[in-house]
Amino acid sequence: MFHFGESQTNKKILEGYFINPLDIDMKLSGTFGELRSNHFHSGLDIKTNQRTGAKVYAVANGYVSRIKIERYGYGKALYVTHPNGYTSVYAHLEKFAPRIEEYVKKRQYEKESFEIQLFPTDLELRVDQGDIIAYSGNSGGSGGPHLHFEIRDSAAKPINPMLMDIEIPDTKAPIVKQVMAYPLDENSTINGRNQPELIRLIPLKNGDFKTENFKAYGQIGIGVNTNDRQNGAANQNGVYRIKSYLNGTKNFQITFDTYAFNETRYLNRLIDYNHFKKTKSRITKLFIPEGSPLSLYEDHIDYGVLSCYDAGVTNQLKVEIMDFKDNTTNIHLKITTDQPPGERMIPDNSHLSYVNHRESFTYNDGAFNVSIPKGALYQNSLLDIKVNSDTIKIHQDEIPLHKNIYINYNLKSKKEENLKQYYIGRVTDWGSVYYTSSKIKNGVLTGSTRYFGTYAVSKDYTPPTITPVSFKNKQWISNHKTLKIKIDDAQTGIKGYRATVNGEFILMEYDYKTKLLVHDFEDGVVKDGENNLKVIVTDNVGNSTTFDAVFYRKN
Repeated sequence: MFHFGESQTNKKILEGYFINPLDIDMKLSGTFGELRSNHFHSGLDIKTNQRTGAKVYAVANGYVSRIKIERYGYGKALYVTHPNGYTSVYAHLEKFAPRIEEYVKKRQYEKESFEIQLFPTDLELRVDQGDIIAYSGNSGGSGGPHLHFEIRDSAAKPINPMLMDIEIPDTKAPIVKQVMAYPLDENSTINGRNQPELIRLIPLKNGDFKTENFKAYGQIGIGVNTNDRQNGAANQNGVYRIKSYLNGTKNFQITFDTYAFNETRYLNRLIDYNHFKKTKSRITKLFIPEGSPLSLYEDHIDYGVLSCYDAGVTNQLKVEIMDFKDNTTNIHLKITTDQPPGERMIPDNSHLSYVNHRESFTYNDGAFNVSIPKGALYQNSLLDIKVNSDTIKIHQDEIPLHKNIYINYNLKSKKEENLKQYYIGRVTDWGSVYYTSSKIKNGVLTGSTRYFGTYAVSKDYTPPTITPVSFKNKQWISNHKTLKIKIDDAQTGIKGYRATVNGEFILMEYDYKTKLLVHDFEDGVVKDGENNLKVIVTDNVGNSTTFDAVFYRKN
């Protein structure tokens, strides 16, 4: 089967239209399409010299069309829509420019919520190219100070921002760490065995690699573990394009120009998921497996699968790995067709449950019920499911899931009146139990998850803790700019919180990484003299803690 395609991105639309979002040297800690946990990276992570507060500029004329503040994910994020139909996105911000900050805070107080999503009209928050619209930060799920920057097209698909001609010095070719060969069915082999095998890399003087020669029979595929570096930064980032040529003819190409957000979890089909779970290294498959409809694939012959059936014939495969600046590293492989394998012992799988990925599947054992919806799996699978009292093992996390599966437990076996503190928890290899999104309805406890593994019916009796950080009870704090409180919940995590002063709502920003609630006195809602503070924090099963304190202030 032949397929030849070209990237649908129109580079000319982006070149010269936008300016850089920062006025500092552009160094990247993350590239577009980079392989992340369960998703592709949808923009550029631009380093801010390990500091917050860098000025963030509108990259073109437009208007602020969306503002989202969330405790996880992008944290504080701005979306600016431009006349050419594209939208620029700025995430993990510390704060917005004053007029945008004022617009947001007014609505946070109206809604009485830190987390908020707003959609201003095209007349409310207009911006010109080069306007300061925000300041870089470390909010949300950020792992350190930086600006996450995106460009999205009119269909809300992310586009590689490098196409807007951002100048980032890069003379370094991609790095190759591993090459893996895969037998793709039960009758295929790599060096006589029906299992994936790492192939030894041999460095060449010019920076390229060759592999040791190996034998294969049947339908096989190749995968590479690779990343890229730019000048002036030690970060190992994603590559831009990978091609492979079989005996001089291109048989596979993937390019990280654009994709749809609803494709992002298919990353787990692009990589060797099992290898990643065991080693934390991601191998990109240079073939298209079943259940992988990624638009990132551009060219392929026979889905990139190599057919090795003519005994003694040696095929040559060249893998070409490029970054956006066309720095290239090549890998040269020689694959000799082996003899057909002998008779293979068929393992006894009678204890396993067969799941057709095109159909829904239900498993029942005692009080447990497991529901796997149609399309949750990428391919038909044999699953090892076992129940032991209040614990259920659902295979192990070596097979990826595209959708949630549901673990149901009938709580009628629990002779208690108060059942609300029960939850489904994921059991780690070292025995810790982590909360999984759970609910109780009609006496049935349901947990939803996108990971196979071991789960236990658990109970959380312990309420959250609340600790003042920047003040003590009955203290004068006139010179303080902020009010800080630490909140924590050791078992199921924080679900919600609410703070009031003198019975009136006050905005407290929550950073789950530092566990801090912070109120800015510049909001102007705290009066002179005595103030009565009340903070209520609730965990994910409904346990709650109330903290009361008095502080004094002269504004």
